[in-house]
Amino acid sequence: MDAFLHVETSLTGRRWVGPDMALDLAAQALVQQTGLPDALCRVLARRGVSAPDAAGFLAPRLRDLLPDPLCLRDMGAAAARFLAAVEGRQRIAIFADYDVDGGASAALLLTWLRQMGRPATLYIPDRIDEGYGPNDAAMAGLAAGHDLIVCVDCGTLSHGPIAAAKGADVIVLDHHLGAETLPPALAVVNPNRQDEGGELGHLCAAGVVFLMLVELGRLLRAQGRPGPDLMAMLDLVALATVADVAPLIGVNRALVRQGLTVMARRERAGLTALADVARMDTAPTAYHLGFLLGPRVNAGGRIGKADLGARLLATADPHEAAALAARLDALNTERREIEAQVRAAALVQAEARGTDGPLVWAAGDGWHPGVVGIVAARLKEATNRPAVVIGFDGDDGKGSARSVNGVDLGAAIQRLAGEGLIVKGGGHRMAAGLSLTRAQLEPAMARLGELLARQGAGVGGPADLRLDGLLMPGAATVELVERLDAAGPYGASAPGPRFAFPDCQILFAKEVGTGHLKITFGDGLGARIDAIAFGAVEEPLGQALLHHGGQRFHLAGKLDINVWQGRKSAQLRLDDAAPASRP
Repeated sequence: MDAFLHVETSLTGRRWVGPDMALDLAAQALVQQTGLPDALCRVLARRGVSAPDAAGFLAPRLRDLLPDPLCLRDMGAAAARFLAAVEGRQRIAIFADYDVDGGASAALLLTWLRQMGRPATLYIPDRIDEGYGPNDAAMAGLAAGHDLIVCVDCGTLSHGPIAAAKGADVIVLDHHLGAETLPPALAVVNPNRQDEGGELGHLCAAGVVFLMLVELGRLLRAQGRPGPDLMAMLDLVALATVADVAPLIGVNRALVRQGLTVMARRERAGLTALADVARMDTAPTAYHLGFLLGPRVNAGGRIGKADLGARLLATADPHEAAALAARLDALNTERREIEAQVRAAALVQAEARGTDGPLVWAAGDGWHPGVVGIVAARLKEATNRPAVVIGFDGDDGKGSARSVNGVDLGAAIQRLAGEGLIVKGGGHRMAAGLSLTRAQLEPAMARLGELLARQGAGVGGPADLRLDGLLMPGAATVELVERLDAAGPYGASAPGPRFAFPDCQILFAKEVGTGHLKITFGDGLGARIDAIAFGAVEEPLGQALLHHGGQRFHLAGKLDINVWQGRKSAQLRLDDAAPASRP
């Protein structure tokens, strides 16, 4: 396929790739059959939405998409045991992972229990001292003082630690890939168990927890008793779904859409305080969840106290929420500084090793285990390859991995563990963790590259920028952006639409903030639109546009709405540009 607008190498070094002929024809058919804007129909066509289904897709109803909780194995046993513990006033402990999904999952249970008048113990392991998931000592200690332990966002592979919880029942609510055998828990509710069909494999742990709460509500109604308002808890499910990079398809899409509406009401003390310290001044979007709120919730587990994020999300006290949010914001600033150092070193190492294979990886002594996952994500984004980043403390390494669409990284890393090439590892399709020795590093990475190559990793060009079509500045209106938003939210497995604006004139350009570029561009016929490129000023993209000298450019990016002094306007989040050749 020819490069889109003949851009073989853009200012960011990428080749532009547009929609193929089949997608163009499908979009044109949707325009004719639905009367919807061409730009929106291009998004619908890419998502495989037919004309009869378009209205329902643009206005999804959770009640139509929410599955029956009992379709998941062990759900009935888990819900019945949990409710029995509540009604019997038994001692309940919640063991959660230290990331956003784990914290949100714990907060869902804590909030539900608080509204039922029942306390619970929260336990989140320290990332460095205890590592991921249940451990023998922690589970034995919790079992000594509790009747029921609920493991959320962890536990599916924790055979030994769950066996160590003698005297207490254990329920696992998880989504990580399961092994052939399950741990000795009373119930393991996980759509990614090997004996599940996989239809709900895209749920994050908070989605699984929410389904159990739905089943609990059904049990309570059968007894003629009211239960907590579950719809008011969807803000937590939305945050976890986006932050855990779960695919925004099916019920996940409806959960996030409804959760964003709930979050906009600012009724949860923790999220309100977090939005304020993050200086969010517009209604929340999936972007805010993934890039403003999520990293701050994660900061406690990465470099601070592991339970800070879960406590923030669960608290009903505005004063406690403000204090926790401020602490997490400070930790997030510290995390960014640590991440920048590791990212720079990892990128140099990865580039020296080569970034055109099926796997990109880097490893270093003293790299903080709390930031290796973020750095892996940055390497993945820069190369369009699965990426692994490992930090070593002596001979012991702990790493995180991030994948690209269509490549099941969790299964590949779990296979490494099964083959004895690493100490342990597991996860889900898009993200995974692993532990290994220094001697295992090179053989393990070589084998992982082989396994990922079999899945097609490394086939796509690392410099491809995918575009949905052309737009002119005059067509980029607030109304169009709002219509495009109706096809969202956008995220994993549902990328936001990116359009090219051809042959544009740069009318204004300057640096704003710290290293960000703001421009105004037009088509020479009177229409104009603002654009912002974050962190681009020192890059070739920013330098070319700042010093354009009258040169015209093709510009590419995603549209959003900017609000300034109560006035809305369409704005382009600029991803790339290329000089436009003039006849």
